[in-house]
Amino acid sequence: MPRTRRLTAARLGPRDVLHVGSAGLRSRPVRVVLSALGIAIGIATMIAVVGISASSQAQLLRQLDALGTNMLVAKPGEGMFSGQEVKLPKDAVGMVGRIEGVEEAAGTGDLRSSVRRSEKIPEAETGGIAVKAATEGLLDVLRGGLASGTWLNAATGRYPSVVLGHVAAERLGITEPGRQVWIDDRYFTVIGILDPLPLAPEIERSALVGWAGAELLLGFDGHPTTVYERSTDASVEDVQKLLAPTIDPQNPQNVSVGDPSSALKAKAATEGAFSTLLLGLGGIALLVGGVGVANTMIISVLERRHEIGLRRSLGATRGQIRIQFVTESLMLSGLGGLAGVALGGAATGAYASAGGLPWVVPLWAVGGGFAATLAIGTVAGLYPAVRASRLSPTLALAAA
Repeated sequence: MPRTRRLTAARLGPRDVLHVGSAGLRSRPVRVVLSALGIAIGIATMIAVVGISASSQAQLLRQLDALGTNMLVAKPGEGMFSGQEVKLPKDAVGMVGRIEGVEEAAGTGDLRSSVRRSEKIPEAETGGIAVKAATEGLLDVLRGGLASGTWLNAATGRYPSVVLGHVAAERLGITEPGRQVWIDDRYFTVIGILDPLPLAPEIERSALVGWAGAELLLGFDGHPTTVYERSTDASVEDVQKLLAPTIDPQNPQNVSVGDPSSALKAKAATEGAFSTLLLGLGGIALLVGGVGVANTMIISVLERRHEIGLRRSLGATRGQIRIQFVTESLMLSGLGGLAGVALGGAATGAYASAGGLPWVVPLWAVGGGFAATLAIGTVAGLYPAVRASRLSPTLALAAA
C-alpha cells in the first residue's frame, strides 16, 4: 500500500515577506501617508529637540574652548562687620602676577563717575553704564577683541580717552571710534569699542579709561576692585587657593575668588534640562501615531478578509498571515520614522543656521528614535495580525 505524504506549508523567504507585506501599502498610498504622518511628527519633534539642545551645548563648549577655563577673578569680600568697605591693595595686580603658575594678570578699578552722551543729558540718566579704570593687559587676560578702534596703551591711557564695552556703546548710541562722551566734567574721546565678553559681562557694560588717566583726571585712588588672572591649566586649583592670601595676607577672608567660566560650564551641563517637556510631547505624538497605525491595520484587516481567506485556502499558515501584517505595520512605521528623522534633522539644521550654531544631531537620538518607531510598529501591528490569522477561510470568503 503506497505511503501518503504529508503536505507542508511553503516557506516565505525575506523577499516574499517584503512583497506580501508591502502589498497593502502600495494599494492605499493616501492612507499610508496620513498614517505615517503621526509617526513622522513625533519622531521629528524628538529629533529636533535633542538636536537643538545638542547644537546649543556644542556652541557653549566651543566658547569655553575659545575663552578658556583657566581665568580666575578676585574681588573685595565682606568685611568683619556688615557694611564695612574692603579695598584691595594698590599693588594687588603685581602680587598676583608673581604667583607660580600665573601667566597674566590685570585689574580694573571702579570710579564714582558717570558717562553720558553729552553734558546736556541729566546726570541721573547713566543708562546703567559704569566707569572703570583698566590696566593695559586687561584685554589680553580676558581674551577679548575689538569691534573697532584700538585698546588703551601707555600713551592714550594718560589722556581723556575711553574704550567702550559693546553694551555700553549701544546704550550711548556710539557706533564708531572718534566720537566723544561726557565723563564727570569733561569730554573723553572714544578710541575703541569691544567685542562681547561672555566671561566678563561687567566689562561689556562699562566705559574703560586708562589707569594713569583715571588717577590724573577722575580722582581714582589706585585701589583695584577686580583682579583678573590667567594661569596654566594644571595650576588653576593651586592658584585659586593662593589668590586670597597673596592679595591680603593678613585678612584673606576679605578677598572673594571666583571662576567666571563656571556659569558657562553649568549652562552647558544643563542645556538639555528644559527639553524634557518637549521630548515628552514628542513621545505623546509618537504614541498617537502608533494608535493611528494600529487603527489603519485593523481597517486593513477588515477590508482584506477576502484576500486573507483566499491565502489561507491556498495553504498560507496563521503564522505567515501574522508575519504579513506585522511586516506591513513595521514598514508603515518605518516610513514614518525615516520621514521624521529627515524632518527633525532639517529643523535642527535650520535652527542652527539661523543662530550661527554648529549642526549637531546625536546618533543615539537618530538610532533611538528609529528603533522606537519599529517598536511601536510591532506593537501596533500585533493585534491586527493576530486577528487576521484567526479568520476562518470559509467565513472570510463567504463574507467577501
